[in-house]
Amino acid sequence: MQPRAYLLLAVAVLPQLLAAQATAAAAVPSTAPVADALRAMEQRFARILVGAAEAMPADKYSYRPTPAQMSFAQIQVHLINEGNDLLCSKVAGVAAPSRTAIDSTAGKDALVARLRETFQFCETAFAKLDDSKLNEPIQLFGPNPFSRATAILITVGDWADHYSQEANYLRLNGHLPPTAKRQNP
Repeated sequence: MQPRAYLLLAVAVLPQLLAAQATAAAAVPSTAPVADALRAMEQRFARILVGAAEAMPADKYSYRPTPAQMSFAQIQVHLINEGNDLLCSKVAGVAAPSRTAIDSTAGKDALVARLRETFQFCETAFAKLDDSKLNEPIQLFGPNPFSRATAILITVGDWADHYSQEANYLRLNGHLPPTAKRQNP
């Protein structure tokens, strides 16, 4: 065959071979499916919770639908303190970072920046997590231990719960939450 024929053959066949290789690689089962799922959820909730915090106007951070509910700013503080730093450190078995205290009066820019930092901590903390210690007891709240697997479910549930709150608060103030916005094709 002539060199040009090899080139044409490579151009015609190479994309199909690469696609087949990628499909085969994706079919390899994970050795840590729970930890992998947690890392994927952390990436998703980091994107949409930070996106929601950015979408709410600064003058609406004190908004709460009823007096009994947390304000939008208080949700951020909860996610920052108890949500991410505490839960992610417990799940991963690493120390939570030492940070200066922040409260709901800090303002939108400071709260968004800190929220982003806490998700970066979670990502780093989860990087080496595997499924080998899912049944290991850990202390979360109070004297009764939870399994690491339960703590993982609590963490993802907390993110989902608070994103749902934030999505509703955004809609009640005339703004679409990140998951309701059209994605660019």
